[in-house]
Amino acid sequence: MPSQTLSLFTQRNSAVMLLLGFASGLPLALTSGTLQAWMTVAGVDLKTIGFFSLVGQAYVFKFLWSPLMDRYTPPLMGRRRGWLLVAQLLLIVAIAAMGFMQPSGDLWWLAALAVAVAFLSASQDIVFDAYKTDLLSAEQRGAGAAVSVLGYRLAMLVSGGLALWIADRYLGWQATYWLMAGLMVIGVVTTLRAPEPEAHAAPPRSLEQAVAAPLRDFFGRNNAWLILSLIVLYKMGDAFAGSLSTTFLIRGVGFEAGEVGLVNKTLGLAATIVGALYGGALMQRLSLFRALLIFGLLQALSNAGYWLLAITDKNLLSMASAIFVENLCGGMGTAAFVALLMALCNKSFSATQFALLSALSAVGRVYVGPVAGWFVEAHGWPLFYLFSILAALPGLGLLLACRSTLEYAQQHDAFPARTQYAQGYRWALRLFTGGCLLLLGWVLLLAINALLGPVVQPLLTPLFEVGMALGLVGVAWGAGLDYAAQRQARALL
Repeated sequence: MPSQTLSLFTQRNSAVMLLLGFASGLPLALTSGTLQAWMTVAGVDLKTIGFFSLVGQAYVFKFLWSPLMDRYTPPLMGRRRGWLLVAQLLLIVAIAAMGFMQPSGDLWWLAALAVAVAFLSASQDIVFDAYKTDLLSAEQRGAGAAVSVLGYRLAMLVSGGLALWIADRYLGWQATYWLMAGLMVIGVVTTLRAPEPEAHAAPPRSLEQAVAAPLRDFFGRNNAWLILSLIVLYKMGDAFAGSLSTTFLIRGVGFEAGEVGLVNKTLGLAATIVGALYGGALMQRLSLFRALLIFGLLQALSNAGYWLLAITDKNLLSMASAIFVENLCGGMGTAAFVALLMALCNKSFSATQFALLSALSAVGRVYVGPVAGWFVEAHGWPLFYLFSILAALPGLGLLLACRSTLEYAQQHDAFPARTQYAQGYRWALRLFTGGCLLLLGWVLLLAINALLGPVVQPLLTPLFEVGMALGLVGVAWGAGLDYAAQRQARALL
């Protein structure tokens, strides 16, 4: 198996996936953890630092402008590489400009540049995801996903922990940002030398088509709502286990923060990378469905390591083993999951569909925190980690329900069309769309609340609750219709 893992790097397009993955991951920490550290050292107050975290919303809502990158083609280098080059060149300028600022005196200029970097970085992610979806064949997706995850994780390490160390010991904050801008040249050179995907599918002919056609295409497929639920729930157990893992290790078990940080940031990162590469190697011999099923089971069972930590005495080796196994299995699951997202995209508008699907996949990771905190307070850590194993089971059940659709798609590189319950599906889509619009309004009001104070505070909670309820009812309605259609189809056989 080591030889199969190493063979990932000798495959066609592996170097492109690795280096573009690195360029995609590099800006992330520069507007989050690294920027927070710089502002903290500069003495900026906590309220302002907290407000800066809203910059990251660009990654969640990148699907809003992704249709532009499906519809329009830059004049040079094609639809995918052209947009990549534009985003990378502007990122170099914006990151370098951040290096000319000082948090103590140029705070709002720094905020504007951080927003620009996050927007451009999210845009680069949109195009890179579409690029690898269009470029890689069904057989190459597992390996391509694994190698791009490796590049992305290495870049996060460079612009996160390594950047903090360089800024503290050698260059200072401003020069460190200039260095990070220089490293983005790696992405530019790779984009210039990379192949442009062949245009097997026609791009949208209008902006209206670029917005509406991806939704019509996806929701017109057989089992679309079950697949949508699968995307949200497949890594739910992983999300539960990771949501409070640092708090658990420090407060629940009693490890020192330094011990947890060292093991999490080194062994955990290494295990994730090894898991992604190992998963990519295995996917060369497994179908997409079998890979998702096996890796999903391993993800669920790996949470048992934290449960054992919760019921046994504190031991550093036990902590290291639990973190290694959980991250290893999580990395394998991530490789298969990214391959799934690529498989679900129509190449005519892969930028829009991948952005939408990846945003939905983040729902569990973002919103399990409050539920996790309540569960721990009510039932304790051991039951919480047992529950995190059970939380993975609905996703695996949905995977089994979608088996025939996924196997058909892998064999034919297309999805069977839906033929039943047209009116019911329209109402499911309306409810889901209404919920998403209300949640978008909630985010806007959240930003207004942070800027102007508690002017709109009374609206936030009901808007969020109604938006979530409408969205969930829409998904449940659509998934129920999918299940009923499956039962009816089986009855006719």
